[in-house]
Amino acid sequence: MRNGVVDLRTYDWEGDTPLDIPYSRTVIYEMHVNGFTRHPSSGVAAEKRGTFAGLIEKIPFLQSLGVTAVELLPVHQFDERDAPLGLSNYWGYSTISFFAPHRAYSSRQDPAGPVDEFRDMVKALHKANIQVILDVVFNHTAEGDHRGPTLSFRGIDNQTYYILETDDASMYANYSGCGNTVKSGHTVASRLILDSLRYWVSEMHVDGFRFDLASVMSRDRVGRPQDDPPILWAIESDPVLARTKLIAEAWDAAGLYQVGSFIGDRFAEWNGPFRDDVRQFVKGDNNTVSKLAARLLGSPDLFVDDPQRETNRSINFITCHDGFTLSDVVSYNCKHNGANGEHNRDGSDANFSWNCGSEGPSDEAAVRQLRLQQVKNLITILLVAQGTPMLLMGDEAGRTQKGNNNAYCQNNALNWFNWDALNEHHEIFRFTQRMVDLIQNLRLFQQQNWLTVTESFIEAPHLIWHGVKLFEPDWSDHSHSLAFTLHDPAVEEEIHIMLNAYWEPLCFDLPQPHPHSQWYRIVNTARPTPNDIVAGTTEAVKSRQYLLAARSCVVLMAL
Repeated sequence: MRNGVVDLRTYDWEGDTPLDIPYSRTVIYEMHVNGFTRHPSSGVAAEKRGTFAGLIEKIPFLQSLGVTAVELLPVHQFDERDAPLGLSNYWGYSTISFFAPHRAYSSRQDPAGPVDEFRDMVKALHKANIQVILDVVFNHTAEGDHRGPTLSFRGIDNQTYYILETDDASMYANYSGCGNTVKSGHTVASRLILDSLRYWVSEMHVDGFRFDLASVMSRDRVGRPQDDPPILWAIESDPVLARTKLIAEAWDAAGLYQVGSFIGDRFAEWNGPFRDDVRQFVKGDNNTVSKLAARLLGSPDLFVDDPQRETNRSINFITCHDGFTLSDVVSYNCKHNGANGEHNRDGSDANFSWNCGSEGPSDEAAVRQLRLQQVKNLITILLVAQGTPMLLMGDEAGRTQKGNNNAYCQNNALNWFNWDALNEHHEIFRFTQRMVDLIQNLRLFQQQNWLTVTESFIEAPHLIWHGVKLFEPDWSDHSHSLAFTLHDPAVEEEIHIMLNAYWEPLCFDLPQPHPHSQWYRIVNTARPTPNDIVAGTTEAVKSRQYLLAARSCVVLMAL
């Protein structure tokens, strides 16, 4: 492979520094640099589509959506050929160099072009008050298993950089599911990781990192899990990384699952159970209400060993790059991955999705309406839960992968953001935009400590559970409804939220709002736009009961 050295001292940062936005004020947008503007409908000039420069042109869109951080799928130089024959590696989880921006993502191809264009993008996002988080892959490399190419580390010092099988040193331990595993427990490999992280912070001004299959990094030199992995503690305590966001995908491909028990005080964690439990509740499965309640609280059942942990270190998501899009969650009962060339064997079978009565695209008005309502339900629950929400690129525009839940090798319109869809699915975009704005303007959704669960008024921020009857939540296996009141007396904020995943309407009793106020309906996912989410004093609710349509959510605010 060719390489070059770039003089980093000549770039004019214009006083830029990484942003310091707390998790409590963060809304993450997981996105793909190429896919964001690659589609001709993006309006970006052809030479800039799919590049860092193209992303810069779309920053006003990100601002209008209200997100405060972009989490970029891997931008380290990667092997695009690491994919089934005839396809290409789109996601980028096949790293070649941990220090170079992916050259194909730059509209400039001179030696310094990709580096400076990446920095132009970071600087522009910072001016828009949007943080940059990189999805980094330190668990494996593009060299793969014994059948893979020799690109760098294998030829430099194979046994230093990779965990090898103890009974056959010519074979690679595979805790990553991608053929090899980086030996991050070795001092040389750990130094490489730390040097890379420091470089992207000090020289490229990024604000944080999401560590792909981070649990791999907790394994020792022979692959055994460690209670105190040196590399992770070094990352946590490194002074150059002190103000960065550190987000762990706290599991690996060999069964090590550490959500809620990942090391340290600084790491936030992708909350996989949040995705699964919310999907199952909205789908209408049994035995879901108790688990949903825990997710709405910030998952105290998962983080039981750390009562002082900030609730917003739980990264809540319904969808991410790996799996169905939000539109597909409500449109497909099973995966449709035939285009990947693996006879539909790849990708997870545990999708917890429901097609609302018809598999795939449907012309039935009732099916389409129900799907739209279910999308709004999922967005509502994601954004009213305690924790840090993460949206997937394109979900706000109804993006579909046609049922493909493992589209890592599809560098085509199946993955690209189709900007024309914003017109077709403007109702979803408007709803998402308004929901983000709602939570960003209420202190109730910016808590850093666990809410107190109570049945009566207290002076601290608190939550009261209800069912269709006040103070009587139904925790039974066959329950499909839940209501709760959030109250912060210090700022006189009070919200009442009712969730009905049942297939028939339910009538909920309403609590008395705080003195000198009354309830106003803010959200009703069963109503069409623009009445699905409205301004605070548009619709007063004077009754002591509220009838929720089947499979709907309602949010009331005391004003």
